[in-house]
Amino acid sequence: MKSNLDLVNECDSFPYYDDDPDAYHKLMSSYYRFSVNGTHKTVGYMLPWVVRQLPWDDHWVVDHSQKLVSPRHEVDSHHAPGESAIIDDLLRTAKKQGTFKVLEKWRDELYTIYGSNILIKMERSGSPLFGIVSYGVHMTTYVNTKEGMKIWVPRRAKGKTYGGMLDNTVAGGLATGEQPFECMVREAAEEASFSENLVRSNAKPCGTISYFSFRDERAGGEPGLLQPEVQFVYDMEVGSEVVPKPCDDEVEDFRLWSVAEVQDALSKGQFKPNCALLLLDFFIRHGILTPHNEKHYVEIVSRLHRKLPFPTATGM
Repeated sequence: MKSNLDLVNECDSFPYYDDDPDAYHKLMSSYYRFSVNGTHKTVGYMLPWVVRQLPWDDHWVVDHSQKLVSPRHEVDSHHAPGESAIIDDLLRTAKKQGTFKVLEKWRDELYTIYGSNILIKMERSGSPLFGIVSYGVHMTTYVNTKEGMKIWVPRRAKGKTYGGMLDNTVAGGLATGEQPFECMVREAAEEASFSENLVRSNAKPCGTISYFSFRDERAGGEPGLLQPEVQFVYDMEVGSEVVPKPCDDEVEDFRLWSVAEVQDALSKGQFKPNCALLLLDFFIRHGILTPHNEKHYVEIVSRLHRKLPFPTATGM
């Protein structure tokens, strides 16, 4: 059985300096730093074997002595390809060559790389190769009944990443140019058949959570890739007449579970790892998880809001 802290450790798995400074320095010294827009601001960490296998061309600077990777910044040329195009060409070449399994799940969705004074985008499936921060939206939909609070819990389709695991009521990646709440409205319709009016009238923003993960086999692609993430969090209380229904191929079904049933499934490791963190955050905010019933309460609260070592989104 997994404790709540075990659930946090499973998702927020990137080491902390204070836990073992020597091991942390050894690990960090092996990574390449990814930067953009002619600056030295690091926007992602890259594994050395990824750097060795990517099909670099003359549009890239790959400095093995400094362990630095960056699109070549053409200051005065109006004809040079932009950095988004350089990144896209590289990833499409790698996909064509079959270099990385993670690119087999090509999404045709773009993620924004923050930290530059210009808009730079990257194909979603390629983001773990560069270790950039990705963003998403997650919503917990619940009903207050005579028996107590109950939560709508979907099961992921078996053909998806983390196939067959339990999820948050609605969740999805935040694409370039999309506002978090608008993303939530879209995802709620696509995944749960929730009407736009229902979501706009009832969904409440509840902050963010952040964590830094090593991907495993369940995520698809090569294990060990780096995935720092920020999730925009929403709650939506609904009446008993509102029943989510699968609309796309993401979800098999929904079930309405008591808090105790959700906690039991969490302890059995049945939830997708980052979705488990969203539920812990939900339980903390609703007074279900407290200092009186969780001895690691302070550490859990802190770990749900990890300060990431990269620039994060502004102006959203």
